[in-house]
Amino acid sequence: MSQPDFAHQHPAFIAYPAQAAFGRTLPKSKVYEHSSATTRLKDLFVKQVEQIVWAFKLAPETIHLPARPRVPEIQVFSLQLKTPELHRDVLRCIDGAIPFPIVFELAFEGRTQVIAAYKRLNESDANRWVISDYFATDWLPVGSPRTTMPVALHLGGLYEQLLHRLIPLSVRPQETLTELVARVEQVQAKQRELDKTAARLAKEKQFNRKVEINAALRALKNETEVFNR
Repeated sequence: MSQPDFAHQHPAFIAYPAQAAFGRTLPKSKVYEHSSATTRLKDLFVKQVEQIVWAFKLAPETIHLPARPRVPEIQVFSLQLKTPELHRDVLRCIDGAIPFPIVFELAFEGRTQVIAAYKRLNESDANRWVISDYFATDWLPVGSPRTTMPVALHLGGLYEQLLHRLIPLSVRPQETLTELVARVEQVQAKQRELDKTAARLAKEKQFNRKVEINAALRALKNETEVFNR
């Protein structure tokens, strides 16, 4: 009997409990109804998404963890894709239509990817959600071994652990999830600046300007490292 390939295991690829299985197809029309989907967005759904399945419902009645005001339930959605690329606006649209935190599992041609944003209620308007950037695993073979669901005291704690498994930075002592997500976004902004500066350096012909741009590049690298630690 062949051994499972643990090289393809990822801590965010989770074996959700059978009692939480929901397994219902979600029609795209329902997503449009509950979101402000534009014609452009509907076109993206048609071109990129084959099917949306509401796979698991992690709730007090299914996994016996108490709800939290910010996390009453967590949903796991499986998206079968028509293309290897999925525009983030499609995920934002689904997140906007469903009033619960969601973890997405994407599938395309025998590979799968776990992706989610940190989704929290707006402090000043409890009817609106604030959705961060999306955090994702690499693409994994569909049959990759799944890890057991993390142990938590309540759904809020479970949601944090699910997101920590997707976020590329280690959490600092006493750092909240909101602070960690803000730090990741700062790192990403610095990285974009770094890429732009490196491109400018590659094009620059004048020696003096090259020296200046190089110094700016070094300073940016140092700043990025501070956020990464």
